[in-house]
Amino acid sequence: MRARVLLLISVGANLALGGALYCVARSFHAPPASPPAPASLPRTPGRTVLTHTVVRQQFFAWNQVESPDYPTYIANLRDIGCPEQTIRDIIVAEVNQLYAHKRATEVTLPNQQWWRSEPDPKLVRAAAEKLGALDTERRALLARLLGPNWDNSANAWNQSPDALTLTGPLLGSLTPEQRQAVLSVATHAAQRQQAYMLAQEEAGKPVDLAELARFRQQTRENLARILTPDQLQEYLLRYSATANQLRNDLQGQEVTSDEFRRLFSLRDGIEQQTQLYYGGDDPQLVKRRQDLEQQHEGTLAQVLGAERVALLKLQKDPLFSQAQTAVVRNDISPDAVMPIYQINQASALERQRIRNDPTLTDDEREAALDQVQEEQEDSLQKILQADKFKKSAKPASP
Repeated sequence: MRARVLLLISVGANLALGGALYCVARSFHAPPASPPAPASLPRTPGRTVLTHTVVRQQFFAWNQVESPDYPTYIANLRDIGCPEQTIRDIIVAEVNQLYAHKRATEVTLPNQQWWRSEPDPKLVRAAAEKLGALDTERRALLARLLGPNWDNSANAWNQSPDALTLTGPLLGSLTPEQRQAVLSVATHAAQRQQAYMLAQEEAGKPVDLAELARFRQQTRENLARILTPDQLQEYLLRYSATANQLRNDLQGQEVTSDEFRRLFSLRDGIEQQTQLYYGGDDPQLVKRRQDLEQQHEGTLAQVLGAERVALLKLQKDPLFSQAQTAVVRNDISPDAVMPIYQINQASALERQRIRNDPTLTDDEREAALDQVQEEQEDSLQKILQADKFKKSAKPASP
């Protein structure tokens, strides 16, 4: 249980001891008390009948108060004289901690799918529904334990996930102490890097990649003292600069978790080597850096293959994205993407030529651009009509 509960128990014990001493002091001056009346039957069946005489222990073990059952726990706290407001705060804190653990271990948040460049919309919806259900369950439990008026601003449960959400089977099982230590390391690393970059900017100096590499390496070493190797790997796959850059490079391409893990392993190994060659203009160091950078660029082809890498490069071209959008919007065959892209490319090049032609007047340039637009739309319409014809000519499924 919480340290503040133990402190509360200690205070209660001291108050009980003080009361006992006060009663003993009064007994030297007060007349003998009349014999006590018989007590009512106890709560626990099978116990012998007790008198009204109450003897409080000056010292007791925590297991006399602690209970895995919340109603029993509340009754035990009341038995030792714990104020109702304090009991309310203790129980709310306990239940909030219970549901924070559920949130960390039972809800799959989008960043747990570290191999995806874009979050899965279905997963986003499912996570939101699960978080809402957990909060409803938490509030219902507290209402049963403490009554309908238990809630107040001081007992608010922060359900908004942090940027660093330590959730899932590996990171969600961290102890509170480990969790706090990881967050402390991450926060300190981010602050240190930001302070360095601001100082370089104010001094008019470029950012030293070697210095940034040292920051990252120090952060990794600090995390390795807290996390197991598997936990550290999970952390790096979700939050490291290498993983973030890899997700950016893979934008528009669906990859599996195994493919992403292989790519990350290759790139991380290369970057670990590259750090050794940062700094200095020695020709051999420069050559070694260049070789490693080429290896870095080749990791995509090594894992995904040349065809997927070529498609990935196309997907970063806005004209190709426009072609994909046109296919989806007009509900035509995906085979039409490349022809539409080629039309868009040719039209863009022609527009650029017209704008750069110094022999054209403004009116001639505008007329030429309008002509290119009309020809582009005519070509796109032919593709759409051809696709509709194919669909209408296709025999219906039996």
